[in-house]
Amino acid sequence: MVTTVHSILTRRQTGVLLHITSLPGQPDQGDLGRDAYRFVDLLAAGGVSVWQVLPIGPTHSDNSPYQCLSAHAGNPLFIDLDWLVEQGWLATDDIAPETTTGSAYRRPCLRKAGAAFRKDSRHPLQAAYRKFCKTQESWLADFALFTALREHHGHTAWQTWPEELRDREPEALARFRRKLATPISNVKFEQFVFAHQWNALRQYANDRHIILFGDVPIFVSDDSADVWAARRNFNLREDGYPRVVAGVPPDYFSATGQRWGNPHYDWDAMQADGFEWWVNRFRSQLALHDWLRIDHFRGLEAYWEIPAESDTAMEGRWVKAPGGELLETVFNTLNGAGLPLVAENLGIITPEVEALRARFDLPGMLILQFAFDSDDSNPYLPWNHTENNVVYTGTHDNDTTLSWYQNLEPDMQRQVLERIGHFLNRPVQESDMPEALNECALASPARLAILPMQDILGQGQGHRMNTPGTCTGNWSWRFDWSQVSHDLGTRLREQIGRYDRS
Repeated sequence: MVTTVHSILTRRQTGVLLHITSLPGQPDQGDLGRDAYRFVDLLAAGGVSVWQVLPIGPTHSDNSPYQCLSAHAGNPLFIDLDWLVEQGWLATDDIAPETTTGSAYRRPCLRKAGAAFRKDSRHPLQAAYRKFCKTQESWLADFALFTALREHHGHTAWQTWPEELRDREPEALARFRRKLATPISNVKFEQFVFAHQWNALRQYANDRHIILFGDVPIFVSDDSADVWAARRNFNLREDGYPRVVAGVPPDYFSATGQRWGNPHYDWDAMQADGFEWWVNRFRSQLALHDWLRIDHFRGLEAYWEIPAESDTAMEGRWVKAPGGELLETVFNTLNGAGLPLVAENLGIITPEVEALRARFDLPGMLILQFAFDSDDSNPYLPWNHTENNVVYTGTHDNDTTLSWYQNLEPDMQRQVLERIGHFLNRPVQESDMPEALNECALASPARLAILPMQDILGQGQGHRMNTPGTCTGNWSWRFDWSQVSHDLGTRLREQIGRYDRS
């Protein structure tokens, strides 16, 4: 039993929220190449000590990092292709994209590099590759087979595969492991390269006193290696489809709620084996990140269960979850009285949810854009903040601060400026946005303040990362180095230092 826990927020720090895809660089998306290192240098110059990213797993075609194909794997589209050229597995001409509208050119490059690697038996990374495959066997074998089978079946969901594969009949799996040996090997190579490049970037950041802050979605996609390989952990029908799906009731973002569609866990089955699936998940993600945010933390206390046949989330109900038992097991098994976890305690938060967070002394989240639509007791107002929290101007699900402000009614705009001015103890004008809200975050009592890159750059309409409840037009925002002033690092360092942060 956990007897002593403590928060990871022991001093005042500053972070920047930017997903890997939002980095500059190649024409299609950001990756783990030179621009990621240049971004770390910018953070270091500005005195920033935390880089927060979104989930880094392989996505479906909608590119949502919250609907990944695996809870353990990395996104191979993040791989720096220039590094593959440096290793001699690709030629420079191989990585010149024929189109700037997508990432399709990356996959042939990865396959070609994988074939070259298999022939390069004397390469010094061969031993590291074999070790990686052995140590990650618990998830890598199923993920590699799942990915190869999914491609073999035209990227269709596993529930539509022939029954012998859908239901994982041993003879059928063995037959296809032989038949798809090359694509399986390609997947393992991609995961090895991703891990190698990710760990190198993480070390580069850590050497500059920057923490990598990752994100664990509470749910996984029904079309994922996790659900296919371990159906017993999920509430599914005989054909593999969910009986009930996840989401949230009507909220700030949607009048009909949000129907996410993820399958719910079979918590009884998970608890019976000591939450092994969850322990392994936290173990793999803590091996990649310094800190982790638990997305939709309230779902560990009670979750919104929607009948799978319902079109919206309005027909759902709250069902209790064994979050206390789960977290106690994770803390004890992973030997951490102060595991580096942050709770995303947004949405409909009850005293029971806050009691669960307090039991493990987990920092919560405060969103300044939510602070101005009620009276002075609003918990998101900066003068009501407490230390064990992470304060944001907005998250990846919010509009940019400038666009949010500009779309408010005039009376609300005046109220926002007055309350910001009251907290900062100086007059604030419209021209001070979004810098004034950034300053509120830095001045907050919360020990960690995180600013989205869009707000640091002062970007407005059209620069939003995601609009909850919508399926198109998301996850594609990127910044460009031309938007970064030459003195941004210096100005950031001055602002951060003014509020005794690092």
